[in-house]
Amino acid sequence: MATTRQLKVGRQLQKDIGEIIQRQGMAAYGGALVTVMGVEVSPDLSYAKVMISIFPSEKTDEVKAALNEKRIRAELAKRVKNQLRVVPELTFYVDSSLDYVEHIERLLKEVGSGGGSEPATPS
Repeated sequence: MATTRQLKVGRQLQKDIGEIIQRQGMAAYGGALVTVMGVEVSPDLSYAKVMISIFPSEKTDEVKAALNEKRIRAELAKRVKNQLRVVPELTFYVDSSLDYVEHIERLLKEVGSGGGSEPATPS
């Protein structure tokens, strides 16, 4: 269970990393939209797992290659130097929940338009 401090630091890091990525622009990531979905911070505040969502999902590999953890961490250090003693090491993970939602919607559409057959009634 995360402490209140971890949650507060995680929310602040999510906001700051999101602004850093936004400032770099979509051109830096091959025209993909990158969203910071959440940040989980370790109990000692030295590691942070950053969950990102990438749209379109076909550009996931290209965006992961373009994400420069050291440059983002250096920019983050400038922003949080007065709040944190140690800037956490960042590890980026791709959040695939949007892909899952898209997959479920596609399946529902296939079932909905799957033909005019009516369901069998039990006898």
